[in-house]
Amino acid sequence: MSQIAEGQITEEAVERLRERIGTFNRPSFYGMGQFNEYASIDAIRHFAMGIGDANPLWTDLEHGRRSRYGENIAPPSFLYSVYWCSGRTGGLPGVHGFHAGNEWNFHRPIKLNDRITVQEQFTGLDEKKSQFAGRIFIQSSVSTYRNQNSEILAECKGWQIRAERRAARERGKYKREPYKYTVAEMEAIEEAALNEEFRGANPRFWEDVTVGEECPPIVKGPLSTGDLSAFVVGCIGGLAHGAALREFKRHPAWGYRDEKSGALEAVIRVHDAGGTAEAAGLPMAYDYGCQRMCWIGQLPTNWMGDDGFLKNLSGR
Repeated sequence: MSQIAEGQITEEAVERLRERIGTFNRPSFYGMGQFNEYASIDAIRHFAMGIGDANPLWTDLEHGRRSRYGENIAPPSFLYSVYWCSGRTGGLPGVHGFHAGNEWNFHRPIKLNDRITVQEQFTGLDEKKSQFAGRIFIQSSVSTYRNQNSEILAECKGWQIRAERRAARERGKYKREPYKYTVAEMEAIEEAALNEEFRGANPRFWEDVTVGEECPPIVKGPLSTGDLSAFVVGCIGGLAHGAALREFKRHPAWGYRDEKSGALEAVIRVHDAGGTAEAAGLPMAYDYGCQRMCWIGQLPTNWMGDDGFLKNLSGR
């Protein structure tokens, strides 16, 4: 098990954090801040590939020229690759943060080569009790994304759960082993994934929609290390070598030393290293919260087709 930082939720730390409610933050391009700035065709393609979204409206140049936009646009969830909105407003060093949900309001499409800026406001800190780690806090924020014309592209409310790692590990709420799929199960999963439906250029008209009808499903998984790597490349990015070391020095609780190699690693490895996840009170590595939200966003964009516009998206 990895020796990651084990911060405590103290009254003093909570009070300091509460004093910051209402303040604004413009994420930087370092650490876990802003990643993409421009919606270039390369950035859009890397993002779409990283979430497994083969919709040609995002990446097929000829398809984009034939669309009502006259060019490719980015999927709405591309904004996660600009800045991962999850209430990540700092505070409580060494206390784990779990992305817990988002509520999106989209105002206009993300057009090719838009230059995107984001500003985040810390909006809330609510205390709760949980079986997972006892005393926890739900930390929330609202991020506003704008294009180069200062037009609002979207607003996103994000929240995360802050839980003490030692308390979660000692309670041990989650006990499970990795599931092993049978050949028959994998064949069914792969067939469903290959038969994913894109509405595309075929318009879906208002009068053709019935409240309560089911959307054609999309299939993700079983989650592989390759799936995680592709997502990080397209959506989150990272820091390496001296650039990473400087961030670890600025934020000591972000890093830990690998027991075998002695190298510094980031705590975000809870998403690909089992021992790091166990230290945070989880039985094994797990997917990113914003990754799961990107999958959710793919469902309505597949269903509505090129002429539709996604206005709201909520998941928790």
